[in-house]
Amino acid sequence: MATEIDLHLHTTASDGRLSPTEVVRLAAGQGLKQMSISDHDSTEGLAEAFEESKNFPDLRIIPAIELSTDVPGDEIHMLGYFIQYDDKEFQDILKQFRTGRLDRAQEMVRKLAALGIVLDWERVKEIAGDGSVGRPHIALAMVEEGYCKEPKDAFPEYLGRNGLAYAERPKMTPTEGVEMLRRVGGVPVLAHPAYMNELEPNIVALKEAGLLGMEVYYAKFDADTVRRLKTLAEKYDLIPCGGSDFHGLGNADDAVLGSAGPPADTVDQLEEASQSIIRANQG
Repeated sequence: MATEIDLHLHTTASDGRLSPTEVVRLAAGQGLKQMSISDHDSTEGLAEAFEESKNFPDLRIIPAIELSTDVPGDEIHMLGYFIQYDDKEFQDILKQFRTGRLDRAQEMVRKLAALGIVLDWERVKEIAGDGSVGRPHIALAMVEEGYCKEPKDAFPEYLGRNGLAYAERPKMTPTEGVEMLRRVGGVPVLAHPAYMNELEPNIVALKEAGLLGMEVYYAKFDADTVRRLKTLAEKYDLIPCGGSDFHGLGNADDAVLGSAGPPADTVDQLEEASQSIIRANQG
């Protein structure tokens, strides 16, 4: 067990393959003490996760979300921690995002069919279950039909940003994402930053907008990358966060839950930052 904290976990509420209950049980069984359910554009799994966590008093769940935001030529994911997720306006916006995901997925299935990759749309929705339909669900359907060996294989040629079947959906800008998270008391944190284009200029711009943290300890980052990101976090006074980005999709190189996480004081810093944001919002 590499860490007792994992702040980046996905469930069937978005594109993970385990239910919130199953993720909580797995986390508890592996000795996690603090974890975040951070589904894509959705908090639908949080109530179930909190209910299941009552069976594991030594495990703390931090409410979170991962927003998909967009800049020209790149997609930037924004994590938000300690969000007041029951805010109605916040939920209305998330519902619009999930509708956009559904429409985008249908368009991508149509594009795949035109390329000779025929999938059953109803089966894609079955794979997604009650969660927000996303590209990983299409990839899983492609695996079932024998078009690729692992879900990740569907992305370079077909489902990735430059893929033949890629389709856009409504998104907000990273700055808008930061502002929305802060409005509900959330601490905005840049997700898997090493994958971004023009990282440092984006950090500068987002720091001005209210960014407070960035992922440093990420399961798929090597030691050199972690050191580089830690230096950047210190330079810009950003809280160093991290986690496994666990999905459980079935790829051979999928990150294991609890395989990465930040230092223990990160959660304290996030909670203090959230309380400061809430006080500022109220005053």
